[in-house]
Amino acid sequence: MSARLTSRMLVGALVRRAHAEGGHAMVLRHGDDGAGAVLLQCVERGRFVALIERQLDHLGRYRWARCGPALDEGSALGDYLDRRRARDPDLWLVELDIAEPERFAAEMTGET
Repeated sequence: MSARLTSRMLVGALVRRAHAEGGHAMVLRHGDDGAGAVLLQCVERGRFVALIERQLDHLGRYRWARCGPALDEGSALGDYLDRRRARDPDLWLVELDIAEPERFAAEMTGET
């Protein structure tokens, strides 16, 4: 079994690197430090782009995958996040505002 970063370490690294590269990242919801699921609310220049979640693939590797509504269609995103928070109190939610946020997250965590 290989070692993996805790959720808190992963989120902290994402936030620090986003700031170092001229972007912005903010923890909107603090989940379980050890193993909470991590959702990234990807924004580019203040415009919602996607919601992605770190998930295990069929080979046991972590990948970022889109989840939730395709676009911020009125209250659809808020409703989806409310349901996720209700089902998973350990959930992390991080807003990531940087150029090409999905690519940034994948490169940052070695998932390209």
